[in-house]
Order: sequence, then C-alpha cells, then structure tokens
Amino acid sequence: MNIDQSRASDIRVDLLEIARVIDSGSTVLDVGCGDGSLLDYLVREKQVDGRGIELSPEGVNRSIAKGLSVIQGNAEEDITFYPDNCFDYVILSQTLQAMKRPDRMLEQLLRVGRKAVVSFPNFGHWRVRLSLGLFATMPVNKTLDYPWYATPNIHFCTIRDFVNLCDKLNIHVEQTMAINSKGYRMPLHNLALANLMATQGMYVITRK
Repeated sequence: MNIDQSRASDIRVDLLEIARVIDSGSTVLDVGCGDGSLLDYLVREKQVDGRGIELSPEGVNRSIAKGLSVIQGNAEEDITFYPDNCFDYVILSQTLQAMKRPDRMLEQLLRVGRKAVVSFPNFGHWRVRLSLGLFATMPVNKTLDYPWYATPNIHFCTIRDFVNLCDKLNIHVEQTMAINSKGYRMPLHNLALANLMATQGMYVITRK
C-alpha cells in the first residue's frame, strides 16, 4: 500500500518506516504509544485493529482524543495480562531502553504477538563513541536528548548488543533496518557498519 505523503507528514519519519512493515488489516498493539501518532496513522491508512498502552496521562488523553483504544499502564506489568498470540504485530518504538528487563520484554512481545517491531537508539553510533572518547561525558543529541541525570533510559544498548540478545533468546530476526539521524532507512546490511553509522536500530522479530 502506498503511503499518503500528505498524511505521512503528520508523524515522524522513523515511525513511517515502522508503518511500512505492518500489513493492512492486521491486529496491532502499540506498547508505549505516546500521543498515538503511529497508531492513528495505522488505523487510518492501513485499517488495522489497533490498541495501545501508554504510561503518561498526557499521552493517553491525546490518544483517546484521536478516537484510539489506549489504556494507561506500565507496559512491563500490563502486557502480562494479554493472552498468547492475540495480535499480529506488537510495536515497541524507542522504549526498549527504558525497560527494567529488556530481555523479558522481548519475550513478552513475542508471546502476545506473532511478530514484534522494535526500535531503539543505537549507543554504538560514531558520535556517541566520539563524545565518550574525546570528552568522557555522556552524549546529548537529537536521539539521546536527555542529560544523564534526567534520562528515562536505563539500559542503553548498541545494535550489536540487540542482535546478540536475540541470538541468546533464540529469537529470529526477520528484517533489519538501520536508521539515520533524519529517521530514514540506510542501505547498511553489514552489522559492524550499521552499528557505527546508524542512530537507531529497527527490527522485525519472530519466534524461531
């Protein structure tokens, strides 16, 4: 399905990359859905049957104002109440690094959904390495936009870390996407190069 560019401008470019891998008419759970921008787009443009979980009351209110079915809750706790295989896709966008146990979260995503789409900031990006190497300070940039003492991110990881975790958990990586600082997909298929050049990693994963 072609993406409507006039409506696509309403959401972040990296979220459009997620939207491209979601099949039309599928069932979707967006974990940490924020203000519902991605979920709203998927409902309107791909006619998905969408649900969301969001921690912040502001995000929940904005999502509900869009007519979305979103509940307020702690994703790590509330996802355990969903039955097995009740969604075609479970989305976790830019939230994995804020989880107390990312490994358990990935297992829950693939218990609840047939496939999971996961994106996260890549702490292996060359600018992050440069900041740590030259200035010995934690970086603050467009992707990692909080100072170290105020960040909600508690488990930074690199693209290589994520791939290694999937291997340890016996998770199959179906699609790999390296995302640049503007949110667009980069044609990088080499793991080492993606780990160096991508500001975000984006993965479609399934159970083996």
